[in-house]
Amino acid sequence: MSPSFPRGIPPLALVVILVNATGFAALAAPLSADMIVSVPDQVLALVDRGKLIARYSISTSKFGTGDSAASFRTPLGTLFVSAKIGDRLPPGTVIKNRIATGEIVAVDAPGRDPIVSRVIWLRGMEAQNRAARDRCIYIHGTPEERRIGKPASFGCIRMRSRDIIDLYDHVHIGTHVLITPRRIHDFVKPEEPSLLARSD
Repeated sequence: MSPSFPRGIPPLALVVILVNATGFAALAAPLSADMIVSVPDQVLALVDRGKLIARYSISTSKFGTGDSAASFRTPLGTLFVSAKIGDRLPPGTVIKNRIATGEIVAVDAPGRDPIVSRVIWLRGMEAQNRAARDRCIYIHGTPEERRIGKPASFGCIRMRSRDIIDLYDHVHIGTHVLITPRRIHDFVKPEEPSLLARSD
């Protein structure tokens, strides 16, 4: 018997529906899509079988790379998305202890540096990043958008609110994340990105 698929979802576009940490069901990106975070480029790329889907400027730790406790460094290696927090929150919404406070902070608001908009919580898969989840290593929004493109975080991967919201809608629980000291062009095929790909 042939498998049946929901109306409007073609069989070849294999997708999954997951319930994330906020309890809402979300339509995920293709299962083959992965994230690659290049520390030297300060870029996060969403890649499907070597093809660039989207590219975003980011900010990793100003203290460098590593995974020791209280180091405030960004871990290297392969991790995966273990939780997603912030469905449908307005851009700039403050998220404290993984709960939305209801406050909205403007971009580059003086003296403000909370986590905002969305949280993608990472869990390590290797010895070199085994503490990542306990250290609360996230991909998250920041109001300090002027600092995006250079190392400025305390271990997490920071993004502009519009970019983390876009990325959040394209990844699912279980999506792999490679954080690497290599450059993005080492992983992406030398071809023009699709018309759907976005780049800063």
